[in-house]
Amino acid sequence: MTTNARPDNPASRARFRAPPRRATFGPVNFASPLEIQTFLDETAYSDEPIYRCPARVLVDRKAHCVDGALLAAAALRRLGDPPLILDMRAHRDDDHLIAPFRRNDCWGALAKSNVVGLRFREPVYLSLRELVMSYFQDYYNLDGERALRSYSDPLDLTAFDHLSWETSDEPIEPIILPALDAAPHHELLTPAMIAALTPIDRRTYDAGLSGANWNGLYRPK
Repeated sequence: MTTNARPDNPASRARFRAPPRRATFGPVNFASPLEIQTFLDETAYSDEPIYRCPARVLVDRKAHCVDGALLAAAALRRLGDPPLILDMRAHRDDDHLIAPFRRNDCWGALAKSNVVGLRFREPVYLSLRELVMSYFQDYYNLDGERALRSYSDPLDLTAFDHLSWETSDEPIEPIILPALDAAPHHELLTPAMIAALTPIDRRTYDAGLSGANWNGLYRPK
């Protein structure tokens, strides 16, 4: 289950308004993807109805999955990686954003999540689909339904450098997220597969929500 603060219905994003605020995103001393992920894991999960640019995440030490993916992309850029984000769409749950990266021709990912299993992935996956499918087992909603359905092509955030996305909240909601929504998405399951899905077991359900901020959890309708 995702617990990010980004609703999968674009029309419902009206409540996610970032106040105009700018900060300087100075040198970041993360030495590896693991250090970036450790920072995200130690950052409080935000249930506030706002988006934070990377600079604000560093100052406020709060983030939901959109904020965390942007911070991870910006920090990976300083390690020589392109600043990429990827969207995973869900059934009766929030979308989840990750920051994919490559090592030795294999994909890994960084992410901020309210759920234990939707965060870091070692760079051992041969394709983006393989990487995304590694999240399938742990991506369930509060009703225990397996929720992951599709994923986007990666969005390269260098296209938005002219909007100062690393230091300004302003372009996140009106520009970056719509661009990610518009990116090609790839279905993961056939209708027959979806019809045959089993609910998550109680032990996995409870383990995945260990330490969760319950105010940030999506309530299925």
